[in-house]
Amino acid sequence: MDPFTRTIPDIRSQVSPEEWDVRVQLAACYRLVAHYGWDDLIYTHLSAKVPGGEDHFLINPFGQMFHEVTASSLVKIDKHGDIVLDTGFEINKAGFVIHGAVHDARSDAKAVLHTHTTAGVGVSAQKWGLLPISQIAMAFSHDIAYHEYEGIALELDERERLVADLGPKNNMILRNHGLLTVGRTVAEAFVRMFFLEKACAAQVSALSAGYDNIHFPQEAAMDTVARQTATSNQPIGALEWSALIRGLDLRDPSYRN
Repeated sequence: MDPFTRTIPDIRSQVSPEEWDVRVQLAACYRLVAHYGWDDLIYTHLSAKVPGGEDHFLINPFGQMFHEVTASSLVKIDKHGDIVLDTGFEINKAGFVIHGAVHDARSDAKAVLHTHTTAGVGVSAQKWGLLPISQIAMAFSHDIAYHEYEGIALELDERERLVADLGPKNNMILRNHGLLTVGRTVAEAFVRMFFLEKACAAQVSALSAGYDNIHFPQEAAMDTVARQTATSNQPIGALEWSALIRGLDLRDPSYRN
C-alpha cells in the first residue's frame, strides 16, 4: 500500500516546540522550492538540523513530491541514516550521504539544500564553472566551492571528499550534478540557493551568444562586489523569508500540518 494514500498523523505532540518550528520552516522550504520549479519529482533533498544535543536532522520522505511535504511528514534520522522517529516513511539513501556528511562536518550548517535545476546542472557541466559575468554571480566569488562528480551519491566514502571540498564555504557546485547551499537557518540556505540559481540561469542565458561574446567586468569592479557582499551586516534571509512565508500562507498553509 502506498503510505502517502493514508492520512499523515500530526506529530506535533511528539516533538519539542523547537523541533516543530524547524519542521514548519523546512516544510515551507520544500513548498517554496516546488513553487519556483526547482524540484525534481521525488528526488533531491532539503534538510535541517534538529535543535538539541543529539545529532539528528530532518529530511523528506522518499516518494512524496515537494509540494506535498508537511511538518509532520518530514523524517527524523541520525547521522548514520537510521530513522529515530517512525512515521511510516522511508528516506532516499542519497540524501543521507550528502546531507548527513555536511551536517556532521559543519556545526554551523543547520540547513542544507541540494537541487538539480536545469540552470544549475548546466553551469555544473561547464568547464569554467560560475563566471563573474553578473552582479549576482560576483557576490558568490568569495564563497563558492566545487566537488567533482563521482557517480550517484550512494557511496559513503565520497562523504569525506565532499566535505573537504566544501570546507568553510556556504555554496557548492557539484560537477555534472547540481547545486548545494548551507545556512545557519533554513531561510539563509534558501535565499543563498535563490540567488545562486539566478546567477546560473543568467550565465546559461548569456552563453547563448557564445563565450567569446561575453563581456567581463573590470577586475576592480568584481573585487568591489565581493568586498561589499562579504562585509554586509544584513543577515541573509532575515527580511526575504518573512515575505516568502506570507505569500506561501496565502497560497496554501497546509505545510504547517
